[in-house]
Amino acid sequence: MLPRHQTQLRFLVVGGWNTVFGYGLFAGLYYAASRIGLHYMAAAVLSNLIAVANAYFCYKWFVFKTQGNYLREFLRFNLAYAGIFAFNLAALPLLVNAASLSPLMAQAIVLVASVALSYLMHSRFSFGSASPEAEQ
Repeated sequence: MLPRHQTQLRFLVVGGWNTVFGYGLFAGLYYAASRIGLHYMAAAVLSNLIAVANAYFCYKWFVFKTQGNYLREFLRFNLAYAGIFAFNLAALPLLVNAASLSPLMAQAIVLVASVALSYLMHSRFSFGSASPEAEQ
């Protein structure tokens, strides 16, 4: 059973790293931004840009192990992430303003919903055509 699901298991492990990295980066930038009077969304945008670059290399090298064209995969990866980021940008203020959650709690909730969407998009679109393991 495990060999058949190696890609998914690697995705979860690397996704865990990406989540910790991205959330930690957001938290650090949120606190830094709040100290100098910047809105929490500035921290969300900047942390996302950095976290996406980190995630691309982690998924390419450790999860899907593709040999595909870096530029083409990076562009597809960013297109997929743009959809995930759009979801984040819509959901974060909704949870903060409508549900009265703190930005940190709201971002944690958004991250959970993004995991399944992220796997589907990356396994089928970003790296799917170049990775024989993506179908497993």
